[in-house]
Amino acid sequence: MIPADIEVFVALDPVSLHKSFDTLAGEVQERVGRSPRTGGLFIFFNRLRTALKAIFADGTGLCIFYKRLDRGRFQLPDPVDEGRVVELSEDQLDVLLDGIELPPPRARAKRNTTPSVH
Repeated sequence: MIPADIEVFVALDPVSLHKSFDTLAGEVQERVGRSPRTGGLFIFFNRLRTALKAIFADGTGLCIFYKRLDRGRFQLPDPVDEGRVVELSEDQLDVLLDGIELPPPRARAKRNTTPSVH
């Protein structure tokens, strides 16, 4: 249903998921500066990041996709700049929708470069 080559935009600031077609379309216009009818998949999270809504146009009208995780939280992508919307690749979208929480980067153990004396 969602085209494979669609542009994907993620709003980093939370939104009330009580919003539906018209109010989410208004959020897209306000945050991304374009209408959802011009193409693109636009994703919004609740405050706890346990649920998301995505809105997109399929050529015949607007569609809304809703997902709530059974446990855990959606991992937000890091912003590239000061903007509050991030564009994702298809692979990143798959990871996001699977609800995979990426572990925080671990500090590498320092490697001992001094020779040991026996």
